Amino acid sequence: MRRRESLKVNAELNLINIIDVIFAILVVFMITAPLATRGVKVDLPQTQAGGIEEKKAIEITLTREREILIDAAATTGRDFEQDFRAVFTGDPETAILINADRTVPYGMVVEVIAAVQRQGGKRLGFLTDRPALVTAPTEAAGAAGRP
Repeated sequence: MRRRESLKVNAELNLINIIDVIFAILVVFMITAPLATRGVKVDLPQTQAGGIEEKKAIEITLTREREILIDAAATTGRDFEQDFRAVFTGDPETAILINADRTVPYGMVVEVIAAVQRQGGKRLGFLTDRPALVTAPTEAAGAAGRP
């Protein structure tokens, strides 16, 4: 007769299944994280400039549709100064960042700047995009200027 061997308990932990679940969760977060960021689409002008690091800042956005937003809260041209006064504490160290689409008329931007200055805003900055690639002048352009 055969002797039955007692069943031994396998005390090893199978990590493959745990790693598969963790990677699946990671992929879900990687896909959903960029979708969670919401913002107003503004086509910014491009320029080379240093960055600004501000702790206290108010962002004023002028969209392509001529909408005005103060820290993502919509306002109208008539009510802008009153709404800005409600947000601005009067602290001269508070930076006011103008985020204007390139298609917004220059006069509208100047009106917003004047309203900010009337309320005591001193530190104004303009948000821009960095240019994709700065190219050197071509030889054809240089030859065109020669006699």
